[in-house]
Amino acid sequence: MSLSIRNRLPGTVTAVIPGEAMATVGVRLDGGQDLTAAITRESLDELGLTVGSAVRALVKSTEVSLATGPVEGLSIRNRLPGTVTGIATGRAMASVKVGVDGGELTAAITRDAVTELGLAAGSPVVALIKSTEVALSTP
Repeated sequence: MSLSIRNRLPGTVTAVIPGEAMATVGVRLDGGQDLTAAITRESLDELGLTVGSAVRALVKSTEVSLATGPVEGLSIRNRLPGTVTGIATGRAMASVKVGVDGGELTAAITRDAVTELGLAAGSPVVALIKSTEVALSTP
């Protein structure tokens, strides 16, 4: 299956907390970072996820926000530290590549945000991803 989702991070399920309609799934990425995915209970059952299952965390680049320092007081569960490795800018939007332990993320943000944050190759950043924006697939 081909996908347009740019961010595909391999990992292993570390926790499963099922609810009535939704479940949270803890994933330890191959780079050592912990990620939380909130998926439907139906998806959890269809994928047959249990602790130890191999998965890929899938995140659209439009769902990755960037911060230039530690962020407090947010409900966003996933905060991956990294370093900007490249920026491609257009008239309105930019594609920012971020190296994280074990891989790379792409964030689609506005060109103005790149300027206001002072982003350049080598800039330290924190990638922020809501758990509801993390999809999981099995190999």
